Amino acid sequence: MLAGLLVATALSFHAAPLAAQQSEPQQDLSRLAGPLAYVSNERASSVTVLDLATLQVVAEWPVGQRPRGIVLTRDGKYLLVCASLDNTVEVRDPKTGALVRRLPSGADPEQFFTSYDGKTLFVANEDNAAATAVDLVAGKVAWQVAVGEEPEGIAQSPDGKWLLVTSEEDNTVAWVDTASHAVIEEMETDARPRHVEFTPDGRQVWVAAEMAGTVHMVDVASRKVARTLHFAPPGVPAYKVMPCGIRFTPDGRTAVVALGRANSLAVVDVASATVRGYVAVGERPWHLAILPEGERALVANGASDTLSLVDIAKLEVVATIPAGKGPWGVALAP
Repeated sequence: MLAGLLVATALSFHAAPLAAQQSEPQQDLSRLAGPLAYVSNERASSVTVLDLATLQVVAEWPVGQRPRGIVLTRDGKYLLVCASLDNTVEVRDPKTGALVRRLPSGADPEQFFTSYDGKTLFVANEDNAAATAVDLVAGKVAWQVAVGEEPEGIAQSPDGKWLLVTSEEDNTVAWVDTASHAVIEEMETDARPRHVEFTPDGRQVWVAAEMAGTVHMVDVASRKVARTLHFAPPGVPAYKVMPCGIRFTPDGRTAVVALGRANSLAVVDVASATVRGYVAVGERPWHLAILPEGERALVANGASDTLSLVDIAKLEVVATIPAGKGPWGVALAP
């Protein structure tokens, strides 16, 4: 659900001074014809930039240590990167890679989600069992809430009411009321929930339980699991099926699920809750993005240091592209 990860308004990033200096990329990508994709490379501490028109890597920018979560603002002016080991979120120029500023994030930021009104960045803090809300205009922590141990997945409901945070250690999802900043419920899940994703209409939220090999389809109104999906890629032992990233096509009809050590994706028909097919990709796909036309997915293969461009309807890889070491997250220019 790419729209949920984008900022709706321009942000006053110039209001605060720059943090400590680091080496800055200088290449200007503004004249490239095609839209760009940005990939965080966890082991390389870099971001790979891909020209989607030519499928050529046009830059690799050094960033903070162990970058994972990555997203662009809706207006395309800023690239946000979770630098997990630096305990910060970096704000960068998406055309040059230059560091604009650093935002406070709480300890060990892993995934984050930008509120639909563009004012708040919600961050999952893996090391201190918390979720942090950062005021994007002021550049300050607005509030923080305690959640389960080792939080990772985080998402806001399309109506803005709920913030959901997964706990890998406790096997729960915290339902946080964004008005009161309180945890209303801790919903039990299968083992090791890694990612949470709302359908575009906001009626369901899907939770990827990595160690169980399942994805829960949760009814938002009742906060109950309606169905649980199981996966069986051809020739893959069940213990290797480890769901992680989930994305929906813009029309909400299809979900694409990265299956981790199964080295494959599952393409799911949302209405019938059935797996339409599987696509073999690189090693250990983590996260992905759906291109705006809704026909292709770009997948980060964390153990093979590659990206797979997948035709969703045809269930096939149409291109394999090199990335940095340990590609983790994917962000697309609006």
